Amino acid sequence: MYFIQETDKPKILSQLLLIPKLEKDKIILPMFLEKEEKNKQKEIKNKEKDLKLENKIAKQEILIAKKTKKILDKTHCKKVILSKQMQEKEIFYNQLYTYGFEISDGRWLFKVLAFDAINYVIKKNKTTEKIKISVLTNEIDDIVLETINQIIKKYKNINIVTNHMEKFKKLEEQILEEYGIMITVNNNKKKSLIKSDIILNLDFPNELINKYRIAEKASIINIRGNIKINQKRFEGKIYNDYEIKYENLEEFDFDKENIYYKKNIYEAYIYKQQPIENIMNKIRKDKVKIVELL
Repeated sequence: MYFIQETDKPKILSQLLLIPKLEKDKIILPMFLEKEEKNKQKEIKNKEKDLKLENKIAKQEILIAKKTKKILDKTHCKKVILSKQMQEKEIFYNQLYTYGFEISDGRWLFKVLAFDAINYVIKKNKTTEKIKISVLTNEIDDIVLETINQIIKKYKNINIVTNHMEKFKKLEEQILEEYGIMITVNNNKKKSLIKSDIILNLDFPNELINKYRIAEKASIINIRGNIKINQKRFEGKIYNDYEIKYENLEEFDFDKENIYYKKNIYEAYIYKQQPIENIMNKIRKDKVKIVELL
């Protein structure tokens, strides 16, 4: 696994030739011309020149991505972590993704920590435990089942909204038998979410979630990626991202704590193909905690 970051002080030759540098487990990239050029852009009013600038930056990101790939291919590494700065370079990010590299972005871990995100919102909003929680999901896997069980154990109710109700029929029966609790599984676009205080969106895309009528002040925890609610009277909060803190993980370079997101680092060190029980035990052992929802 390699960490990829940008340097503000590249050597002249590295900057001119856009040469990445391998230093132990880091790949240091030469400074993109973006900052320098954007300062000049303030003085440029010609849209044609702006377009040329964008094309220049795009070509530069693609070229550096290709050179980064060559380094990674020699190491036979397929997993990388991008610095906060490099995650914002969409073209570079997408280019590495198309090359088949696994980029740790914290999304898988966010799904694992979904129940903790719910507790974070409840504590932040100072709401009671008698709240209406809805989970939007079209798939069932071990992580989804673990999250549903955690919600039921603590809050005694859950509303599951899905386009595949047949997948959850057996789950309804299991929960009733094990906990004596009737869960709601439905797909009514007008009524399913209208009374929900917290909506946990596990895999609904933006266009699908906007087909539902949503409670005006609901809090939406969006695991999938960024979403925007188009409903005119919606005044709630949408949490699209997060950050964590943790203990017991070997720290060998404290500077990484400032340059990289902790969620990405922690996710990269977890073996995802193990049973969910092992993953949850490790998370508890390392005292992983959500410190911010964004």
